Amino acid sequence: MSTEMKPVKEGKVREIYDCGDSLVMVATDRISCFDVILNNDVRKKGTVLTQMSRFWFDMTRDILPNHMISVDVKDMPEFFRQPRFDGNSMLCRKLQMFPIECIVRGYITGSGWANYQKDGTVCGITLPEGLKESDKLPEPIYTPSTKAEIGDHDENISYEQSITHLEKYFPGKGEEYAAKLRDYTIALYKKCADYAHSRGIIIADTKFEFGLDEQGNIVLGDEMLTPDSSRFWPADGYEPGHGQPSFDKQFARDWLKANPGNDWTLPEEIVEKTIGKYLQAYELLTGEQL
Repeated sequence: MSTEMKPVKEGKVREIYDCGDSLVMVATDRISCFDVILNNDVRKKGTVLTQMSRFWFDMTRDILPNHMISVDVKDMPEFFRQPRFDGNSMLCRKLQMFPIECIVRGYITGSGWANYQKDGTVCGITLPEGLKESDKLPEPIYTPSTKAEIGDHDENISYEQSITHLEKYFPGKGEEYAAKLRDYTIALYKKCADYAHSRGIIIADTKFEFGLDEQGNIVLGDEMLTPDSSRFWPADGYEPGHGQPSFDKQFARDWLKANPGNDWTLPEEIVEKTIGKYLQAYELLTGEQL
C-alpha cells in the first residue's frame, strides 16, 4: 500500500503535493463561485482543466519552457496511481514563483469595462474613445496584479508598479523581470488567441503565472488557458455592445444569483450544463474528445 500523502497547499479548486524535487498539481472537481466553494462536485471538471493546460503547454514550448513533466500517473509516486488522480493530475517542476499575476486582455469586459466607462482607462492604461462592451482592443493590454493571500483580493497594479513590486523580491532585477513577464504574457496570448479563434473560441482575457527554475530561467507555471483562468466566448454569434455567453461557470453563477437561499448547492441539471460547457470548450480547442 502506498503511503498516504497530504497536500502541502490547498486552493479552492487545486491541491498541490510535494514530491521532493517535483510537485503534483491536482485539479479537483470542486467548483467555486463568488469566492465560495459550492457543495456540488462537477464531475470531470478537474480532468478538463488539467488536459487543457497540457494541450497549451505543449503548444507554447517554442515561446518559453513550462513546468509540466507529465500528466501520466505512472510517472508519479505510487500514491497517485489511484482512480481519483487519473487524468486530473500533473507532475511539475518546482519553481520560485513570481509574486504577480500576469493578466492580458484582448477584449474589454468585466472590471475592465466598468473602469473604462468611468474614465476611459483600464488599470491606468488609456484606451481609445467610443469602445463598446466586449469590443476587441486595438492591441492586447497587459494589466498585472499582485497575488493576494487567500481571502484577500488581488490588487491591480500598473506596469511601473510591477517593476517596483518585483524589485522588492529580486533586487536589481525588477525592470528586467517586469519587461520579460509582460512580453511573454503578450506573446503567449497572441499565439493562443489566434489559434483559438481559428477553432471558434474567442479568448477575451486570461492570466498566466511564471516562476524561475534553478538556473534562473523564466518558466511558465500554474495552469494555462483554462475556463477557470480565462474568459472563453463562442466566436459564433460574437457581437459587441453587451456581455457575451461564455464557456465557464456562468450557468452556475447565473443560477445562484437568481435563486437566493440556495445554500451554495446547485441542481443536477445546472451541474450537467456547466460541465457540458467545459467539455465543449475542450473539444473545440483540441479537436479531441476527453
